[in-house]
Amino acid sequence: MFCIKCLFSLAQTPTFVQDSLKLISSQFKFTEGASVDKEGNVFFTDQPNDKIWKYGTDGKLSLYMEKSGRANGTYFDKKGNLIVCADENNQIWSIDKNKKISILFTDIDGKKVNGPNDIWIDKKGGIYFTDPYYQRDYWTRTAPQIVGEKVYYLPQGKKTPHAVADGFKRPNGILGTPDGKYLYVADRVADVTYRYKINEDASLNERELLLKQGSDGMTLDSEGNIYITGKGVDIYSKSGAHIGHIDVPENWCGNICFGGKNKNILFITASKSLYSIKTTAKGVE
Repeated sequence: MFCIKCLFSLAQTPTFVQDSLKLISSQFKFTEGASVDKEGNVFFTDQPNDKIWKYGTDGKLSLYMEKSGRANGTYFDKKGNLIVCADENNQIWSIDKNKKISILFTDIDGKKVNGPNDIWIDKKGGIYFTDPYYQRDYWTRTAPQIVGEKVYYLPQGKKTPHAVADGFKRPNGILGTPDGKYLYVADRVADVTYRYKINEDASLNERELLLKQGSDGMTLDSEGNIYITGKGVDIYSKSGAHIGHIDVPENWCGNICFGGKNKNILFITASKSLYSIKTTAKGVE
């Protein structure tokens, strides 16, 4: 592990950044899907190589799973299961602590969705996921089976999701607030991020254009600040004010989460690499 100078594009350097950017490893092809378990261990995917990796609170990097269904976005449920967007066959998987795989979702009336990409789980255990169409070289199909790139909701214990938001060019990053009141959805192609109000029945309304910037992945801290990825990491207040930028020396940052024992270390999956940076902020995942 070595240190790379962390640069900020704004004159007002975010006070919550305590350290310089650290490269953990660059042995991957394309990293994605960062998420954290209750202990602070960070899990992330290397989709082209079909693997899930773990970076433990002990500072050790290890291969968690091979043949991961081309896992992309991930998120932990309350039981400690790792829920993944298994892009190979456009499914959603649950992986328990013994690495037993259960398929939670596979199709809608025999038709495949475009490709579950990113994911967030609400307090009821229901799953929101974005469904953009990115043609994969390992698919046999060459066109969508369902028209439209939407956001879906899969209620806990159900096998069929329903669309809760549309009108996107390419929805990608998705994240809800800890109180369950709001859902953020980023549109990569339109390069914007929307905020929705979450209703009691899990439907969405009051769509608001919050950020004039899209994102591949997102995370929140305990103050409600929004961290989005792309060309480095941009940080916004919950009101939408741009408060910081972290340069990352890679072509693209795919995803992001807080991890470590105190959930105060920001982990960034960026192209072929995994980076971390210590902060005074605290994650809420």
